[in-house]
Order: sequence, then structure tokens, then C-alpha cells
Amino acid sequence: MPMQLSASYADIPRRVVRKVRSQRRHVAAARMCCERNLMAISRRSPRVAQSRILAYHAVGTPYMGNNDLAPRRFRRQLESALEAGYEFVPASEIVDGRAPANSLAITFDDGIRSAATTAAPVLAELGIPWTLFVVSGWADGDARAWAGDIMMEWSEIERLASQGVRIGSHSVTHPNFSTLDAGQTAFELEESRRAIESRLGMDVEEFAIPFGQSRDWNEQAAKTAADVGYTHVYSQAEDSRFPGTIARTFITRWDNDRVFRSALSGVFAGWEEWY
Repeated sequence: MPMQLSASYADIPRRVVRKVRSQRRHVAAARMCCERNLMAISRRSPRVAQSRILAYHAVGTPYMGNNDLAPRRFRRQLESALEAGYEFVPASEIVDGRAPANSLAITFDDGIRSAATTAAPVLAELGIPWTLFVVSGWADGDARAWAGDIMMEWSEIERLASQGVRIGSHSVTHPNFSTLDAGQTAFELEESRRAIESRLGMDVEEFAIPFGQSRDWNEQAAKTAADVGYTHVYSQAEDSRFPGTIARTFITRWDNDRVFRSALSGVFAGWEEWY
């Protein structure tokens, strides 16, 4: 019979993996903070005002790291945009060309609970429409093992929908679509749409690509999305996004007033998140 390893010794590889992942997260955070601040300082803004769709994730959920904003900073961003003369509209109006030239749209990815409990009241107070892209499997509770209770349940999503929030799909499991075969791609796109429509009794035509970068989407996924019935597929950077997708400007926890103004003016049109 082979010798059994002690629990602490046997656990070393797992602890090493956790340490490496933690170090990578810290490196990614430092890189993102430096990149966005340096770009805000060094790059000139375009002269022509342009409408933009902003992508948020969480407000007051530190677990989400770079994707979490402090509640005070979130409110300040919205108020400063209004003070600067921007008009907030649904994302679909920008896509369809129905929005004024100086428009902004707010979107939230994943279905993190703080979008409902912290962000939604501020958005309602300021009269700002917004769109929520839901990971249907996480709404079913599949994320509890690693995320605890930070994800919305269907009842919370239903309540937001009843208040006028637009609901779109963000897949079933939040995969990187560039790694999926045809069957997996179809499942993620079809099943998430079916689940949301079944739960909410509404048509779902908008999809946000998990991770959202140019390398996270492909021709197979684009064709399947169209076949399934999605009319709007949202990604990330304006300059490098996959052809046929809709650009969004990601907002991060590092975006102070200067960085946020730069984001609105298009300084990050070619920037993609590093992960």
C-alpha cells in the first residue's frame, strides 16, 4: 500500500495555485490602475462628441476587485456626466441611431446583487435607464460555491424588469466563447435566452459577450447568436472589437474623475482589460 501524504503536504499544489492566482490578480490590478491613469494624462481626447455605452459590474462588492466601484464614486460619475450635458438613454437607442449625439447608456454585467441593491436606487433617483445582462446559471444559484450570496436570484431580476430595467443575456456559465465547440456555443446562447424569456415573459434580443474582448468571440459564435435571435451583441473596445459587435466602454474601480472624463471622451477606445 503506498504511503499516504499528510493533509498539509498533499494540499501544497492547491495552495500554490491559489497563491499564483492571487498574485496574478494583484498584478492585473496594478497594471490596470497604471494604464488607465497614464492614458488619461498622456492622450488627447477626440474633438467630436460621441455617444458611448458604459459597462459596469458591481457597486460596493469588493470581492469583484477591478470591476467593483465604491458607491460614492458611482454616484459621482453619473452626476458629473449629467452636469457635463450628457443624456442617458437605453443602450439599444444608441445602437439603433435614435439617440442624441451626446448620449450615454448604462449597462451592468453578470447579475451581481449590488447592481440591484446599491446601483439601481441611484439610477432610479437620477432617472437613468439601464440594461442588465444576466448569467442565467448564476441566477439559478450555480455560483454560490465560489461567490456566496453576491449574485441576484431570479426574483430580484424579475423585480428590476418590472421597474423598467432592460434584461439581456450574458450566457449560462460565463465561458470564454473562443474555447467552445459548436454544441457548447449553441447551448450557452440558446439556453440563457430561453431561461430569461421563460422567467420574465419577455423577448431577449441583446447579448453581452463574457469578458468582451476581441479574442473572446469568433465567427461560429457570431453566426449562432444571429441564428438564435440576438440582434445586438455587445463587446468591449471600439477600435479592436470583433467585427459586427457593439462597442462598450468598461468602467473600473480605478476610474477617478479624470479617468472617467477620459473614458467618456474616447481615450480608451483601443483599450482592453488584461486578465
